[in-house]
Amino acid sequence: MKKVILYTILIAATFCLPACKKFLDIQPLDKLTGNNFFQSKDDVVANIYDLSRIVFGKFNETHFIGATGEYRSGEVMYESQSDNAPSRQFVEFLGKNDLITLLNGNVPWATNINYNFWRITDWTGYYRAIQGANILIAKLDEGVPGVSENEKNQYKAEAVFIRNLSYLIMVRLYGDVVYYTDAFHSTALPRENFVSVLNKCIEDLKVHKNFLPWTYSDPALKGVRASRGSIIALMMEMNMWNAGFDQANARKYYTQTAELGKELIASNAYRLLPIKEWATVIKGRSDESLFEFYRSVNYGDVNTNLAPVADMFLHYPYKRPEYTHRVSFAYYRGEYMQKLFQDGSDKRITAWFNEDIFTDNGKFMMLKFAQNSFATGEEDANPDNTFMIFRYGGTILLAAEALADLGEDAESIKLLNMVRDRAEASKYSGGGGTELKDFIFYERSRELIGEGHHYFDLVRTKRILSNQWSYNVLTSDKFNRGAWTWPIASSALNNNPYMRLNDYWTNGGN
Repeated sequence: MKKVILYTILIAATFCLPACKKFLDIQPLDKLTGNNFFQSKDDVVANIYDLSRIVFGKFNETHFIGATGEYRSGEVMYESQSDNAPSRQFVEFLGKNDLITLLNGNVPWATNINYNFWRITDWTGYYRAIQGANILIAKLDEGVPGVSENEKNQYKAEAVFIRNLSYLIMVRLYGDVVYYTDAFHSTALPRENFVSVLNKCIEDLKVHKNFLPWTYSDPALKGVRASRGSIIALMMEMNMWNAGFDQANARKYYTQTAELGKELIASNAYRLLPIKEWATVIKGRSDESLFEFYRSVNYGDVNTNLAPVADMFLHYPYKRPEYTHRVSFAYYRGEYMQKLFQDGSDKRITAWFNEDIFTDNGKFMMLKFAQNSFATGEEDANPDNTFMIFRYGGTILLAAEALADLGEDAESIKLLNMVRDRAEASKYSGGGGTELKDFIFYERSRELIGEGHHYFDLVRTKRILSNQWSYNVLTSDKFNRGAWTWPIASSALNNNPYMRLNDYWTNGGN
């Protein structure tokens, strides 16, 4: 344990040295540790967990999933009658794409309740994880005592997954990013076109995909350690993102996504749990999980109370104390919920929400994240759930979307109805083409509500440009100038003459 703590501190320190003279100037690991850290299989496994914790730290340091993946489309409103209401109004500034005001240090959510949204603009944590993964891969190639060839390949594949997950998250937040895969990188580099970055990531993942097992016999590892299903889900997300921005090669990306989806389903390694067992899914480590950041109070995990999406959409008795949680802090617009849940047979309505999902006020609750609630005296304590990154239901729908884009409507509908059958909703009976594509988009919005995918789906499909799909409509001009991205912290300019920030935000977000 002492070695794990020491290594984590040392990796973090390599990015915090004030005397740094070069971009990402990192001392070789053997100079920092005497080359004594990677001496056993246990050391390698401990490092893999540390890499995941570094990435999870970015999710846990602010209300990340809501701010980046849910609210910027404008479907969420704050409840003016809730406790400390002005501090919750940030959801509406996100919904207006007013990130300049959001990041202002004098707003209520920065002074009354510190949400630390500025931390989203700082990509350092992702590069810590990338550099750590690169070092681990280099050390495995050198050879670690007690690690067999098969184990070496598996551990490298896990490191590759974390490295490329970090790149996907950054691309979706910032657009173009600096890309490298060598250990101890110190050379200043410019940002690279994000389509090119993701294509490199896809090729990287292809090489290592089949070295991972489909799943783990130890139930404690399901979804927690990267599997072949994790890599497939990540590759599918990357392909579909590129399809939206690299139109000339869109069919290639759709084909790769569809093939990967078929491979995932044919493995029979994962399953959609019955809707009545949803508590098992959101608790984590289920047969539906492809990758998650598992958290449990049973293990003494410390989650920032403000981080989970559930924090905004639950009130007493799921949140305590009663006098500060008589209503939810925010709610989804009733008009938006009517678009999603017109089918009264859909059991997600009763399993995931309270009695009236169209309330347009703080009586609204999203019980999707209240399934593992526990009554404690701690103020603002949230239900004990995992942080789900990829799960089988969402990935099936991504494959259905790709098949629809390829014109393979029958196969697309088959996959779509797998998800609707689990929800005990009526089967899709409409036509193909645009009608089917639109329905799948709504189905992903229904199935993944609150899980941080909605805004990114709007961006990659360009539906963010239409008021049919978003309250926060971006013009083509704003979109092309990067209004869909986040600002990048000015610290990225330090010691890198090739670095540039996002023009749209440096010009005031206009």
